[in-house]
Amino acid sequence: MPTVTSRDGTRIGYDRRGKGPAIIMVAGATQYRAVDKTTPGMAEDLADRFTIINYDRRGRGESGDTAPYAVVREIEDIAALIELAGGQAGLYGMSSGAVLALEAGAALPDRVAGVLLYEPPIDTEQRSTEAWRQHAEMAHLAARGDGEGMMLKFLSEVGMPPEDLEAFRQSPAWSAFASVGLTLEHDYRILAEATDGDHPPRRWQDIAMPVLVVNGDASYPFIDGGAAWIAAAVPGAKRKVLPGQSHEFDPKVLGPVLASFFSQLDMPAAR
Repeated sequence: MPTVTSRDGTRIGYDRRGKGPAIIMVAGATQYRAVDKTTPGMAEDLADRFTIINYDRRGRGESGDTAPYAVVREIEDIAALIELAGGQAGLYGMSSGAVLALEAGAALPDRVAGVLLYEPPIDTEQRSTEAWRQHAEMAHLAARGDGEGMMLKFLSEVGMPPEDLEAFRQSPAWSAFASVGLTLEHDYRILAEATDGDHPPRRWQDIAMPVLVVNGDASYPFIDGGAAWIAAAVPGAKRKVLPGQSHEFDPKVLGPVLASFFSQLDMPAAR
C-alpha cells in the first residue's frame, strides 16, 4: 500500500481511487481501513466524480506514530495528503475525526476548500474540566501501554452493554480493534482542546471556507446539540439533519450529501 511522509517523518498509509477534485476522509475513534467497511463503500460511490483519499490516522493500520502526540501532528498528516493530491482538497470527517478535520481547516485555510463534519461528538453538557479529566485517564493508560484497557473503557463509556462488550472481547474481531486502543488518547485530546474553557476555540471564528455540519435524528441525544454548537461557532457554517440516521449511518444516504456539498466548491482536479 502507498504511504506519504508527514512533516515529522511519520509514514501515513493511504489508498486513492477515482478522478476529479480530492476529498480526504478523516476517520473517527477506532476507525482505520482494515476494520472500516463503511467508508470504502461510500468512497466507491463517489469515485466517479472525485478523487477519494482514505488513510489510516497515525498509530493505526499501516500508519506509523511518533511521540509525543499533538493535534498539530495529525494536521500535518492531512497537509501531506493534500500536497499529494495537488495542493487543495475537501475534508470529510467522521465523529472525532470531524473535529480534527475542522481543526485542519482552521490551520490550512489556503489548502482546504471545504469541510463536511458528520456527528462531531461534542457534549455541550460536559464541562471542559471533565473532558480533560477523561483525557488524563486515557493518557495514563497509554503511558502504561494498555491499549486494550483503553478500548474497553472507551466502548463502555459510549454505552456498549457489559455482556456485549465481553462477547466482542472474545470474538475474532477484537484484536484488530484492541491493536489501535492506544490512539484513543489522540481523540480524547482533540475533543478536550476543542472544548477547552467551555467555549468554542477562537481560531474557529477565522474559518472562511464552506462548512457543513451533518447529523442524524436517530443518534445519541447529545449529538444534535453538539452539531448546533459547532455550526454557531463557525461563520457561515450550515447544518443538515438526516432523517432516520444515527452514528452508524447508511453510506447510501450520507454519500449523496457529500457529493452535493463538494460538487459546489471550486476545487481543481487532483493531480
